[in-house]
Amino acid sequence: MVTFSKRKYGIYKKASELATLTGAQVGVLVFSPSGNPYSFGHPSIEAVSNRFLGLNQPANDHTHPLVEAHRQARIAELNQYHNHLLHQLAAEKERGKMLKEMTKGKNTQGWWEASIEDLTVEELHQMDAAFEELSMTLHNKLNQMNLGGGRPLSFLLPTVNPPQTGSQFPDSHC
Repeated sequence: MVTFSKRKYGIYKKASELATLTGAQVGVLVFSPSGNPYSFGHPSIEAVSNRFLGLNQPANDHTHPLVEAHRQARIAELNQYHNHLLHQLAAEKERGKMLKEMTKGKNTQGWWEASIEDLTVEELHQMDAAFEELSMTLHNKLNQMNLGGGRPLSFLLPTVNPPQTGSQFPDSHC
């Protein structure tokens, strides 16, 4: 009986969400293991069953106008959000296609082997940061391993000195 009550509540909750999100008329009728009937209907179980049976609907709908206005506003809001997500999905799919086209034929080389002439300034900065991080990681790992018999292995890594000018890239119109 406990399981039935929990399942019944879950079904009612889903039916209510369906009615709220789509504006559909929903009716659910369940029987407990002992044979007792339980029902849920939106706007009412009678309205849903009459519509299902093809009978005339009662003249007075028991839905309060404020509730109906709120429901319609919520449906419009959710539809707008859904459309926004669809546009985002389409944009991401288009971006994926562009990236796939850009990387076509470059599968045989690593990112570090890519032609830097095709990169933007931002991508060059990102690549520089990645190389710097890789260099520091290698440097730290080599020093931890201490393969040189007690002396640091920093002499194995080339030192890169930044340019002495105020700009990191002397030609700023890259």
